[in-house]
Amino acid sequence: MLKKIVRKLAFKTGKLRSWYLKLCKPDSLEYAEFLKKWGGFYHIGENCSIPTYANISDPAYVSMGNNVRLSNCCVFGHDGSVNMINRAFGLKLDKVGKVEFKDNVFVGHGAIILPGVTIGPNAIIAAGAVVSRDVPPDTIVAGSPAKSVAKLSDYVEKLKEKNSEYPWHYLIEQRQSDFDPEMEKELVKLRVKYFYSGR
Repeated sequence: MLKKIVRKLAFKTGKLRSWYLKLCKPDSLEYAEFLKKWGGFYHIGENCSIPTYANISDPAYVSMGNNVRLSNCCVFGHDGSVNMINRAFGLKLDKVGKVEFKDNVFVGHGAIILPGVTIGPNAIIAAGAVVSRDVPPDTIVAGSPAKSVAKLSDYVEKLKEKNSEYPWHYLIEQRQSDFDPEMEKELVKLRVKYFYSGR
């Protein structure tokens, strides 16, 4: 009952954020909806996913299209080194930039997105990548600095082929959403059997 009240008040007023996070433990889809309303982002589209542990330093400079999925990553809208430079050289400089995620973007674990970049549409940022320049449409980037490693459309075809070989593909095809708790136990069982059957 308390969770329901806190969730309702948080979504209605934007207050009780720490209680909302602590008590309700929102999944990344729900949290993106909360941030869409109360996070101070320039824009967040539909069906976005932002985990509570993603580090987004300057949400006002961040625009997300539809179906943008972040993981445990960092998104920066400023370069903090300018503060050291200002003090060291007696200057008053600024270094900021927008970060724009077009539609259908995934950002992997540990990736760092620097200010002044546009990503996608239809792009994947690999785990640990450091993105310091624009990522073209239909591209997968990896490394530091991030470089193109594949076309997303080619990767999708490989994924479709590989998935048809999995003994649990019929369950995935039946799912109504990204995650189905009713199916998860059976999926894990089939996956573990497949992964370790040769031992």
